[in-house]
Amino acid sequence: MKRVILITLAAACAAISAPAAAQFAKTEDAIKYRQSAMFIQGQHVGRLGAMAAGRVPYDAAVAVSNAEVVAQISRLPWAGFGPGTEGGKAKPEIWKEQAKFKELSERLMGETDKLLVAAKAGNLDALKTAMGAVGETCKTCHDTFRSK
Repeated sequence: MKRVILITLAAACAAISAPAAAQFAKTEDAIKYRQSAMFIQGQHVGRLGAMAAGRVPYDAAVAVSNAEVVAQISRLPWAGFGPGTEGGKAKPEIWKEQAKFKELSERLMGETDKLLVAAKAGNLDALKTAMGAVGETCKTCHDTFRSK
């Protein structure tokens, strides 16, 4: 199962290099794509967050598995924010403030890479610290660019 997910993610990452217009037949497809990627990411971040908060027992192997998905998924939604894909929960500021949006997307990818390193270290305290940084990055972007 993990292999299938990673192969699917690799194929999706390869598709990112094509222009958004070439990837999505309709604006709704781009919106659904980015929302789906964010949903999957949220599910796996939630599992890690539950461990970091002590709501579920810490399991290093489960943490690594979830962190691997989060690190890969964090690279996907951005293809769904190309020109002409306005709508959904995305504020118009995304298309007006592209540099800031790109900076935050790159920051998220960097923080999820650090999260994976922390998970692989097998240290709950490192996981907690990395989760805090990921959460702060998500919050900053959502506060700025996502409609409630």
